[in-house]
Amino acid sequence: MNRGNDINPFEEEVPEVNPFANGSTAPASKSRIPKMFANTLGFGQKHDATVDIPLDSMNKKEKDLANWEAELKRKEKEIKNREDALSRAGVPVNDKNWPPFFPIIHHDIANEIPAHSQRMQYLAFASWLGIILCLTFNIIAVVVCWIKGGGVKIFFLAVIYALLGCPLSYVLWYRPLYYAMRTDSALKFGWFFMFYMLHVGFCIFAAIAPPIVFHGKSLTGILAAIDVFSDHVLVGVFYLIGFGLFCLESLLSLTVLQKVYMHFRGHR
Repeated sequence: MNRGNDINPFEEEVPEVNPFANGSTAPASKSRIPKMFANTLGFGQKHDATVDIPLDSMNKKEKDLANWEAELKRKEKEIKNREDALSRAGVPVNDKNWPPFFPIIHHDIANEIPAHSQRMQYLAFASWLGIILCLTFNIIAVVVCWIKGGGVKIFFLAVIYALLGCPLSYVLWYRPLYYAMRTDSALKFGWFFMFYMLHVGFCIFAAIAPPIVFHGKSLTGILAAIDVFSDHVLVGVFYLIGFGLFCLESLLSLTVLQKVYMHFRGHR
């Protein structure tokens, strides 16, 4: 019998499972996955400790911060150079020009505040004039109450509120905001926010006028108006007007606070 032509089943299996034939491709196919992950994750590279995406984002933020700081320094330098030039020319830089009939402060929004911030500065100016109006009318209403038998103590308290509130509101929050808009100073903005929130709190408190801390009828709030209305209708009308003024001032102040905050966040 000639067994040379017989098909050996074991010989047919050899090419398919030959470790020498498939061994060269199998490890290669399996090695692609670790290599692919290594390339993706950055391992096995020459500079495998460098992470490109976070560093790029950090570098971008640092560039933006550096550009903003350079722009701020440039503005401050321009303002200083302009003020120095005006001083050398004999022109007073911060001359008192407001109010026109009796100048006591320097105020020039149209020429010193950037055009895109002038409307917001005018709103803040209206808020400052509003608190002066509220405190002045508060004295008038309290004088009417005093004449009708309310007592002299509330009159002196109302005068103290006005004498302290008018100048302190300018010094503590309006002037810092004016200079913050003028020079884009973060410190001035922070000073403004701190004291302007106290201003808003006082306006809301005065609109309610609870009989605590302050003498109840020394502020023309709603509770004081209800209290005096039963005794004297005329006094109650004055107190209701004062209540309305403090409400309007509170709403205007909240609007100014929101706009200034959005302006501050937008420039940072």
